[in-house]
Amino acid sequence: MSRQLIPWQENPFIEIGRIISEESYSRERKEVRVENIVIDLLKTDDGEVVIGEVKKSSRFLKSAQMQLAYYLLRLKHLGVNATGQLLFPKEKKKIVVNLTEDIEDELNETEKHIAKIVYSELPPPVQKTKFCSKCGYQEFCWA
Repeated sequence: MSRQLIPWQENPFIEIGRIISEESYSRERKEVRVENIVIDLLKTDDGEVVIGEVKKSSRFLKSAQMQLAYYLLRLKHLGVNATGQLLFPKEKKKIVVNLTEDIEDELNETEKHIAKIVYSELPPPVQKTKFCSKCGYQEFCWA
């Protein structure tokens, strides 16, 4: 993304995620853009701002939690305190995500690591992981 490369939008897994997001939770406000992040759902619950991230499955729970926590951190920097909900409509599951000090520290360390990669002259060596088979950037790395 730092090089303005976007994932292949016709990747079946990206399309499935888009369809699930569009067809689920029809009563909540959908897709709110704040700077360069896209929040799937936004609602208020007893005066509290709640943001939701819709996912196809809970298989990659840690990365989903960190994505949502990152959105919460970005909103916090803008003066908006919110809580998050990971929503898995096919599993009928909801997981609350709060921005804790430990998670904030982990996000800050991750941002430093990402910045180091972004400003490096060369990208790190390619490593195949469990995420590769469904990634929208797959052809870029493995062509």
